[in-house]
Amino acid sequence: MGMNNYRKLLACLLAVVMSMSLLAACGSKKDNDQESAEESAAAQEQTEASEKEADEEEREAERPEIDYLIVVNSNNPVPSDWEEKITLSYTCNSVGDDVYAETRTYKAYLEMKDELEKQGVHVELDSGFRSLAAQQQIIDDFTEKYGASYARTYATAPGYSEHHTGLALDLYLIVDGVTAYENEDLMKYPEVWEKIHALLPDYGFILSYPNNGKTTYEPWHIRYVGKEAAKEITERGITLEAYVAEKG
Repeated sequence: MGMNNYRKLLACLLAVVMSMSLLAACGSKKDNDQESAEESAAAQEQTEASEKEADEEEREAERPEIDYLIVVNSNNPVPSDWEEKITLSYTCNSVGDDVYAETRTYKAYLEMKDELEKQGVHVELDSGFRSLAAQQQIIDDFTEKYGASYARTYATAPGYSEHHTGLALDLYLIVDGVTAYENEDLMKYPEVWEKIHALLPDYGFILSYPNNGKTTYEPWHIRYVGKEAAKEITERGITLEAYVAEKG
């Protein structure tokens, strides 16, 4: 091979090596740029989430404190301005129903749900806040399905249900992968309800209709009143009405 040809070959090889180096550098830069962009997007998303959470907490803090011991029953209707005072949180349960609950109540429920999951107990929200129209619909459905007597027993007249407060929750169970949703099915699991009821006061809940022979037992209907009140009401075995009367 002549010297000129050798020099040409060497020049070609050098050009190829330089091209490969440039391509590698470009690829590396592209990868770095993409990685930086992804990190920036993730950081931005985290910042926005934190700001949203902070805004929600600020709005909740600025909202006037509601009376978590409010008594709503067949003799005490929900105040007409109650809906204006509460903040509601939203969830969609395992059967696709939309459920709303007062924000602090919902947070307490989630904390309790997490603890129950650790014990192998799976609960879901059947109902939380209800409008007057939604309460009437339940009465109509119960009447059609079970009869008027059953509807009067298990459904309160519109305006007089604890569910109007957003502080009362109806639970349903998922046992061994099977959803127990109807009242008659829920009654089949007393041992599961026993575990749930044992935790209620630790998270600020009481059982509105306990199995004490004085009320129609509803193991699924729980009411948020705050931890202090819940523990005293449960330990003493009294009603919310009696507790509020004592406190004046």
